[in-house]
Amino acid sequence: MISTTCLDLGYFTRPAAEWGGPYDRREPALGYLVRHATGTVLFDTGMGEGSPEADAHYRPVRRALPVEPGDVDVIVNSHLHFDHIGGNQLFPGTPVLVQRTELATARAGDHTIDTLLPGVSYQEIDGEYALAHGVRVVPTPGHTEGHQSLVLDHGDRMTVLAGQAYDFAHEFGTPYRPWLDRLGELAAGRPVRVLFAHDHDLWEGTLPAPR
Repeated sequence: MISTTCLDLGYFTRPAAEWGGPYDRREPALGYLVRHATGTVLFDTGMGEGSPEADAHYRPVRRALPVEPGDVDVIVNSHLHFDHIGGNQLFPGTPVLVQRTELATARAGDHTIDTLLPGVSYQEIDGEYALAHGVRVVPTPGHTEGHQSLVLDHGDRMTVLAGQAYDFAHEFGTPYRPWLDRLGELAAGRPVRVLFAHDHDLWEGTLPAPR
């Protein structure tokens, strides 16, 4: 049995000029708590502090993580931008799974709020990683080179915690990205539910067979 709880960790306002639209756009910051047979996974940890420039640009409204360090066995960050790693330092002894490429990019600078990186027990991985039975990290590059998603296999269906692999549910699958073939392979024709970091809507359907 695998269960998923959406965590509302606040919102920020993306300026119109940044997304090419006619108005500033409010976007939620969502994390997910996953409970499976042998433990609990926290997927993304909310918006970090430490950059007056980022606060002035995005005007974030933050909500605290409703979980305690002892409640979480492992954290998976979709990527290391400031709006996904804000609570990492609250879990100093908890392994944080991140793609090796993503961590190297973040440590090189100009990728996130640098003060959010220290004091975290990173576990670097390369590619896919089976975290537990039915719980698998899958690389989904695009938004960043080291972006990753969490795939949950329920037996009769599959859930994908997609982070920012696509910004919005209505965009899922467009443009085509090669890792969609891997998700289709894992789904094997079963129904798929996809949840996002910055959209309360979800995508549901059947993924096409790999090309």
